[in-house]
Amino acid sequence: MITGKQRAALRSMANTLQPIFQIGKGGIGENLIAQLDDALQARELIKISVLESADVTAREASDMLCEALRAEPVQTVGRKVTIFRRNHEEPKIKL
Repeated sequence: MITGKQRAALRSMANTLQPIFQIGKGGIGENLIAQLDDALQARELIKISVLESADVTAREASDMLCEALRAEPVQTVGRKVTIFRRNHEEPKIKL
C-alpha cells in the first residue's frame, strides 16, 4: 500500500505523462494485461486512456486493472487512469 503523501507525489509525476495505452470497445483482455504488465515493469507509473466506445468507465477499468496487475491506483481523472506498481528488482521511482 502507498500512503497519501506518496500518492500525491505520484500524481504530480503523472501530470506530464501521456497515455501509452487505450481501452476501447474491445475492453480489457489478456493481451492488454500482458502489455500493461510489461510497461509497469519498465516504467512503474503509467497512464491509460479509456475511450468513449469502451464498455467500462474509467473507475471500473482502474479497479479491474489494479486487481489483475497487482498495482496501485494513483488517480482517475475524466477518462484517464493512472496506475503504479513498484519494480522490486530495479526501482525507477523513489518514494
